[in-house]
This record gives sequence, structure tokens and C-alpha cells, in this order.
Amino acid sequence: MASVKLTKVEKAYGAVKVLHGIDLDIGQGEFIVFVGPSGCGKSTLLRVIAGLEDITGGTLEIDGKVVNSMSPKERGIAMVFQSYALYPHMTVYENMAFGLKLDKSADKSEVEKRVREAARILQIEPYLDRLPKALSGGQRQRVAIGRAITRDPKVFLFDEPLSNLDAALRVATRIEIARLHEKMSDTTMIYVTHDQVEAMTLADKIVVLNKGHVEQVGSPIELYESPDNLFVARFIGSPAMNILPATLSRGEGGTHAKLPGGNSVALPFAIEAGQEGRGHLGVRPEDLSIASGETAPFIGEVTLVEHLGEVTLLYVDLGQGGDEPLVAKLNGSSNVKRGETVKLEARAEALRLFDEDGKAIRPASMRQAA
Repeated sequence: MASVKLTKVEKAYGAVKVLHGIDLDIGQGEFIVFVGPSGCGKSTLLRVIAGLEDITGGTLEIDGKVVNSMSPKERGIAMVFQSYALYPHMTVYENMAFGLKLDKSADKSEVEKRVREAARILQIEPYLDRLPKALSGGQRQRVAIGRAITRDPKVFLFDEPLSNLDAALRVATRIEIARLHEKMSDTTMIYVTHDQVEAMTLADKIVVLNKGHVEQVGSPIELYESPDNLFVARFIGSPAMNILPATLSRGEGGTHAKLPGGNSVALPFAIEAGQEGRGHLGVRPEDLSIASGETAPFIGEVTLVEHLGEVTLLYVDLGQGGDEPLVAKLNGSSNVKRGETVKLEARAEALRLFDEDGKAIRPASMRQAA
């Protein structure tokens, strides 16, 4: 199969620049997921790799060859779209075999073999004689994926393939795609989604895009635990990480982050002299808990309670101004009521610091307090 390398890739529509010098290395057999808000350029980047959009600047290599001027067919890619794009008058078998039959040199027995094998992998063998209208949404999407498999591509591209499915079918089809990747572990897969669960569960690496720039690339756990900046910190994780303005200072025993309400949070490591001053303190909702002692860094009134069964979400007004409440993700059996005052705390190692510009202050760059 193939690796994919993008070097300073740009895409513009007239004077409007959509992609700004994208640098990205995707290894053979990796499952890469592009995520980002609407309009960030993730689908455009996928279409550039597919050859459906021309590159304005930079180079794109697939399997070590520059493919800027190659057609999609010459690039050896297969794409699965958001819409199934199945021929309604053709059976499942005919839909899956269609691309192969366009190749006049294709042997009939080879076509049969590839279609049957793809159907076996995706567990759609019983439906080969049916028309698409007789299938569920999840089954139709598996047919679309099967059509891509039969082409034996170097690279699979998925453009939000599950967004048209209901919740249950999304889960089932996501599991099928994960199994497909295991069975075809040498095949490079690039997947676009706005769904964090899909990104976190499917990806070997996640590429976070924002306004046509790459904000961070890393494994799901790397992005969750060590975001490079405030954008990634807020984007990865649901509910999003709580970000509070703070004044950072060096003190005895480590770092102190003073919050607008007057409370101070102590962290057991030292920051550099240039990192003092205005900054941000980050804490994930799931890392907050009801304080066990008399003192707590986060105190406020509960303005909303959401009981979700397994968990309860508390929205807490810390009285520090601004429109965003602190969100705490507690056990589903929590009996905290709206209007109550709660005291919350988090383990020091679960807290994250960012400078005034939003860049992460990483523990790796900090000297341990004596």
C-alpha cells in the first residue's frame, strides 16, 4: 500500500485561501482522521488528496511519487462519500463490480473473486442480489465501502461516511470500519469527521485543523492529555475543557494560578520567569469532583443540572464574569440540585496551563520544584 506526504500544500479559490501551507506525513497502514469545525478545510484537504481539487501550491506525494497533476484514477485511491452514491437500478453485486467492469482488461473471475471477498469482509453476502432501496442506511454505506475495497486502492478516503445514519447505525457501522482497518492493516486510510467519538475510537493519529492550518497532529490520547494550545484543548473532549483566565506566578513549592474570583490553585511544578503573568488554567469536566475539605479552588452556584444516566453534568457559575459556566462531569447518581452552591476540586496533575497567547505551558519544559 502507500504513504502520503503533503509539503506546503495550498488551496485557493481565486483570492480566497482555504489551505495554508499544509505539511503532513501519513505512514503506510495508518488510520488518520481529520477533525475541525465547519469550514476549517478538512473536506477540501481530502478532496485535494483525492485529486478532485487542484493544488494551488506545494506538493502531494503518494507512495513516494508526486501526484499533483495525476487524475484520481492514476493516484490509486478510492473514496467513500457522505452520500452512498449507489446506482438505484443495480443490485448490490453490480454496484460493487461496476468500477472493475469499466476496466476492459479485468477478468470476469477476478471481478467475482474481489466482490465476493469484499462482501465477506463487510458481512453483506446475503444482500448481493438486492437493490439499494431494499437495504438499511448502514447496509448501503457498507456497500459503498465494499465498492471501494474491490478496487484494491493504495489509499482509502472517507468523507464523513456516517453522518447520514442514525445513532445506532453510526455505532454499528463505526465498528465495521474499525474491523475493516484491522483486516486491511497495510492499507492507508484517511477519514474526515466532525464526530469526536469517531475520531477518538478509529484514529491512529488525529489531525486537528483550524482555518486551513494544522493545529496539532498526534494520537487521540496525546491530543486529549497534552493539547498544544487552547483551540485543541477546547476542541478535543466532550464536554469541552474548562478554560479559566488566571494570573500565573512562581512561588514556594511550585506554581500558583490566581483566578479572577480571588481563589488560587497550586500546581507542584515551577514555571519559567518568562511564563509568569496572564495566562489560562484548563481543567476537564471529568477531572472535577466535589471537594472533600473545607477549602476548594472552584466555588459557585449550580445554574443547570443535566442527568444523562451514567453521568450528571453540572453547570456552575463561579461569579467571575463571562458567559461560560464551569462544567463538571460527575457520577450519574449525584443528587446536587440547581441553585445549590458547590465546591469543586481537581487533582493537580489534571490541570493544564496556557500562556496569554493560548500556547500550552508543557510539563516537559518545566523544571520540577525542589
